[in-house]
Amino acid sequence: MFDNLWVEKYRPTKLDDIIMSSDNRSIIKKYETDREIPNLLFCGNPGTGKTTLAKVIVNSILECQYLYINASDENGIDTIRSKVTQFAQTRSFDGGIKVIILDECDGLSQDAQRALRNTMEEFAARTRFILTANYNHKIIPALQSRCQSIDLTPPLDSCMDRIDFILLGQGISIDSKQRNELKKFVKSNYPDLRRIINEVQKYTATGALKLSDNTSCNDIVKKVLALTLSGHVLKVRKFVIENEEKFNGDYNHLLSQLFDYIDKSNLTDTQKGMGLVIIAESMYRTAFVVDQEINFYSCMIQLSELKS
Repeated sequence: MFDNLWVEKYRPTKLDDIIMSSDNRSIIKKYETDREIPNLLFCGNPGTGKTTLAKVIVNSILECQYLYINASDENGIDTIRSKVTQFAQTRSFDGGIKVIILDECDGLSQDAQRALRNTMEEFAARTRFILTANYNHKIIPALQSRCQSIDLTPPLDSCMDRIDFILLGQGISIDSKQRNELKKFVKSNYPDLRRIINEVQKYTATGALKLSDNTSCNDIVKKVLALTLSGHVLKVRKFVIENEEKFNGDYNHLLSQLFDYIDKSNLTDTQKGMGLVIIAESMYRTAFVVDQEINFYSCMIQLSELKS
């Protein structure tokens, strides 16, 4: 059914297929042995397998009755009062525990999170909660303290192994030059494995893997920084918008690439330190701002002052 979508075709359906650290695997294996879980908070960057693991737990490990809610879409207190509470207060069909998955829980309003805290306590005897969050700092402390928090950032080597497995499954071989490009590409997009898989599929449309230095948007980063530090920051916005397709409009990823580039640059220690702080603050703001492109351009204007 999903043969044309690699990210779905190769989505794990059992625990052994999920990429995670050995420590995290030991924790989840314990849940599998006990067939019981505490309230869980899975955190990490987008594309690291938070939702996949949550569904594997309810479908494969616990085999229990569950409710799934995308909390970024249904993020108001009414969702907690109606759907969540109504599901939590009833017994399961088999008498076992039920699970409520609140995906992207960091999208819940503050009022909804406070209401959820009370629901988690009131129905703890029969209902467990699995929360996922890209930005766990947006989860109120009262919720975090009621969950066991697990960072699902996968090991880099395991991400590379998964891409090799997918390419082998698709019958796509790569030469040594392309393998080096692939390693750089995976590292530059790490830890977003979903993005990596989608992009690799795009670059194999002809039946062979064709990556280049431009694939990791290094040229864009170099050009942006050169314009910014040479007094031409007003040209940056037009250049970046014209090249959005090369980085898929992912401004947070572009900021991350820029952070690494400045960190390895020949700027003075003072300039480098100031620049990294400016970029880090802009990356933090990506969790809140409405327009990512404006946030990025604001960052470039601040960086332009490094050479003043």
